[in-house]
Amino acid sequence: MTWKPYYRGDGEQRSTPLADPPPWRTFPRTSQYRQYQPPPGLVDAVNAALHLRRPLLVSGPAGSGKSTVIEQVAHELNLGHVLRWHITSRSSLTEALYRYDALGRIHAQSLRAAATQGLAGRGRSRDDIAPFLQIGPLGTALMPADRPRALLIDEIDKSDLDLPSDLLEVLERGEFEIPELVRYRRPRVLVRQWDSEEEYPVERGRVRCTQFPFILLTSNGERDFSPAFLRRCIRYTMPALTAELLYGILQAHFDEVPDGGEEFVVKFAERVAAGEHLAIDQLLNAVALLTGDQAPQDEQYRELRTLLLRELSRV
Repeated sequence: MTWKPYYRGDGEQRSTPLADPPPWRTFPRTSQYRQYQPPPGLVDAVNAALHLRRPLLVSGPAGSGKSTVIEQVAHELNLGHVLRWHITSRSSLTEALYRYDALGRIHAQSLRAAATQGLAGRGRSRDDIAPFLQIGPLGTALMPADRPRALLIDEIDKSDLDLPSDLLEVLERGEFEIPELVRYRRPRVLVRQWDSEEEYPVERGRVRCTQFPFILLTSNGERDFSPAFLRRCIRYTMPALTAELLYGILQAHFDEVPDGGEEFVVKFAERVAAGEHLAIDQLLNAVALLTGDQAPQDEQYRELRTLLLRELSRV
C-alpha cells in the first residue's frame, strides 16, 4: 500500500479518493482460505476430528489465527458457508439451537383477533408459528444433510460456566427438540435456517443430524474445562509465533513481501517470545502501511509504528 493522508485536520472539504484496502479488509468479507497457513500439527488435528466425528478445540492467544482454519476446511471439503456462533457470557444453548419470538407471535395473534372480531364464520384459527421460529447456528449444523456443515463456536471460554456441559448431550446425541413444535397442532412445520432464507421441515419438533458437522471451538486459554468436556474433543494448542511462521504468513498475504517486511517479522517474533501479547493482523497492518517506497518517514514512521504495534494487554 502507499501511505497517503486523507484527513488533514484543517476543516476543508475535499473529495479525496481512497486507495484500495488491503485484501484482508475488503467488504463484503472474503474468505482467507487461500492465504491461511496452518501451523505444524493442525492439519492432523483437523483430520482426526473429521475421522472421529469429534469437535476440534483449538487454544491459543487472541489474534493467533485459530478461527481461520475452518474457512479453509469448509472450502477444501465443499461444506458450504461457515456457520458462526460467537460466545459471550450471556450465550445459551437454546439460542444456538433455535430462536422463538413468543412476544411477536402473541402480538400477531392479537392483531388478527382484532381484525376478525365480529365477523361470522371465523372457522379454524389461521395462527402459524413458523414465522416466529428460526433454527440457530448449532441447530442448522445438526440438520440432516448429505454433507457435514462447518460450524465455528468462537471463544467458548467466554461462556457461562455451565454452557460447555450443556453442549455435551447435544454433541453426543446429534439431535435436539423444539418444545414449542412438540406441542403444536401441526406435526410438520417449515422453519428458517440460520443465515439463510432456506426452510427445513421439522417433524414433531425434533431435529436429528445424519452427518455430524465439523465443529471448531476456539479458546483463548482464559479458563479450564471439565474432563468430561475435554475427552469429547480433539485438542490442539497453537504454537508460538516464530519468525519462520510469521514470514510464511506474510508471503501468503502479499504477492511479494515488501522491502522491510523481514525486519518487522524478526522484531515482532522477538516481542512475542518476550511475552508480549500481539496479534498477527497487527503485523499485517504494519507491513502494509509502513513498508515500500511511499511509506511515511522519520518521526511520523516511528509514531505510526508505535500506534499499530501496541501491546494488546495494555490500554
